[in-house]
Amino acid sequence: MSKKILILDDSDDILEVMKDVLEMEGFEIKAINYTDDICKAAMAFNADLVILDYILFGINGGELCHMLKTNPVTSHIPVVMVSAYPRVLESLGNYGSDAFIAKPFDLIDIVNTVRGCLLKTGDIEHADW
Repeated sequence: MSKKILILDDSDDILEVMKDVLEMEGFEIKAINYTDDICKAAMAFNADLVILDYILFGINGGELCHMLKTNPVTSHIPVVMVSAYPRVLESLGNYGSDAFIAKPFDLIDIVNTVRGCLLKTGDIEHADW
């Protein structure tokens, strides 16, 4: 069974690229550019992993990560933060994210980071690759 990844980014181009590459790797993807409740979105999709952009319209993606990580129902879900501003993330903390990818990124970095996070949680094994 394929693992489900929820991607939240306010750039449609970034969403499309990440969606395409991760679907080619066998993941089921839900790509959104807005949500008023990240925990509800993750639970409704039954996400195995969430990818969040750090700078979003109207909200800091780090705050969304914090919401996921402090909610008992979603705290186990790995969160990968992506941002073109890695220094901002360093100065404000990582909000409990499991990994960070700087934009611009290589597509292999996205795939390897997702696999690494799922491997750490036991959601996939090397044999699943």
